[in-house]
Amino acid sequence: MYSPLQPIAICQHDATQGPAYLQTFLDQHGLPYQIFAVNQGDDAPVCAKDYAAVVVLGSNASVNQPLRWIRREEQLLADAIVRHKPILGHCFGGQLLAKVLGAEVRPNMVPHIGWDKVQRTLYPEARFWLGEQQDLFMFHWHFETFQIPKGAKRLLFGQYCLNKAFAYGPHLALQSHLEVTAESVRNWCRQDHANICKYAHLNSVQSEDCILAELHSKVSALHQTANTVYRRWLQQIPALQPQLQCHRQLAL
Repeated sequence: MYSPLQPIAICQHDATQGPAYLQTFLDQHGLPYQIFAVNQGDDAPVCAKDYAAVVVLGSNASVNQPLRWIRREEQLLADAIVRHKPILGHCFGGQLLAKVLGAEVRPNMVPHIGWDKVQRTLYPEARFWLGEQQDLFMFHWHFETFQIPKGAKRLLFGQYCLNKAFAYGPHLALQSHLEVTAESVRNWCRQDHANICKYAHLNSVQSEDCILAELHSKVSALHQTANTVYRRWLQQIPALQPQLQCHRQLAL
């Protein structure tokens, strides 16, 4: 009996921190999704039963704040873990996944803003999720960081933040941003210009000029990494495997 594919639930918290390139990737593969715009008053679901997977995007909030929408998303992630529905967390979303798994989220040693190299760990899980490339050039914008939950594997580390990504079964947490586009990077620079100036004395915070220099080539390279990671994450959804294989064959 034919069963239609369930949509992917996407939790968005800020007008400028949308799914961006992730949404483009899902559209290219013809995959259904539903965006819950918390910033516009939407309530995220607390049960993952009706969704194939869950994505939690970035936010200016801290996962440690006692906010109703954060508590709802914690319930959603906890339910998705029990139901083996893959979770993908970008920055705040990765921190929320870590918290739900029992790990601490606390201020990073320094704010980390801009383009910076991170390194893949030697764990087999890191190669599984990220491919063969050892050094990855990624986009960062965060003030807090997660600890690695018990039973998870660190995938990436950097000079300004030790824990840049972890995997826990089919779930992936990123302390960086693969989803950004040139437009969203420009918007973030405008929106958070005060912090760029405030922390300009730190090597971990790039100037706006540095962030925006050769922006299209940086974003294009970032999206190549995103293609690898997003495809691998989607492969954790059993119902999607035949469809992803078909797209791969058509691309060859």
